[in-house]
Amino acid sequence: MGQINLHYFLLKNTKLSLDKISKIFIKILPIYWAFLTYMLLKPGEENREYWFMFEGIDKVLHVSIFTALGFSFIAAFPKIKFSYFFQIILIYAFLTEILQEEMKVGRSMESLDIVADTIGCLIGYYIYKKVMKYLFKDKNHI
Repeated sequence: MGQINLHYFLLKNTKLSLDKISKIFIKILPIYWAFLTYMLLKPGEENREYWFMFEGIDKVLHVSIFTALGFSFIAAFPKIKFSYFFQIILIYAFLTEILQEEMKVGRSMESLDIVADTIGCLIGYYIYKKVMKYLFKDKNHI
């Protein structure tokens, strides 16, 4: 009987912790998503050379920003089905690339950006799942 009570306590504590994390990211997600949309759709700037620039840096940036988006999204909505999560992020990636091309503001659609965005969102999802497993050490509740 004592083990059932301990299990119930741990389950309830885990749920409360996940709810707190979710509430934080529900506030962060729209701000980050709006900022990301602005950055992806703002007029293109003349390419300047900096010491840290290298060929392919834009793909690294796409992976990075979509990793943060994927992590934030799944943290805000941890109970969403993976297929819905993936579809929403992928539609957003396609939409921003299409809008870059159609808005004619110095940006163009690149299919490799969509690949980088997809990889980034999957990395964000994977990192979230690994962090939650590490934090709660009980795979049955995540």
